[in-house]
Amino acid sequence: MKFLLALTTLIAATASAAQTIAIGAPLERTSISPGSSMTVEVDRPNSLTGSQEIAIVIALSSCASRGGCANYDVTQILGSVLYSGPYAPAYQTVPGAGWKPPYQNFTVKVPESLPKGQASLTVSHFSLIGAGPYPSLEVRNVTLNVV
Repeated sequence: MKFLLALTTLIAATASAAQTIAIGAPLERTSISPGSSMTVEVDRPNSLTGSQEIAIVIALSSCASRGGCANYDVTQILGSVLYSGPYAPAYQTVPGAGWKPPYQNFTVKVPESLPKGQASLTVSHFSLIGAGPYPSLEVRNVTLNVV
């Protein structure tokens, strides 16, 4: 009985982990400038478990007044919302890039008022997973340098 419970928990955790996203761009520690535009690539690796994409939120929060992004939980403060809406990742032909998972690019504008120093780019992802389905919310982030 304990084995069956452990196996069920492992399968549920694996299915949930397979529904994850990744920030393909910009890379960690990329330099950005206030007022400029940047492309945020949100990757969605393949999964055997069915899911329905609902939405994502892309946000940028300055860490300058907090002594750096490592000093607080960046998943709890979104900051300026740069995009909120549908997410529809798809395979796209990328010459010279080799294999890429389904993804979607979003061009967003860096707020003019963003102070120099570190900032956290956060992508919050909401989807429905499985035949049930059950709701899934995940948050991913990268630290950027505002110059």
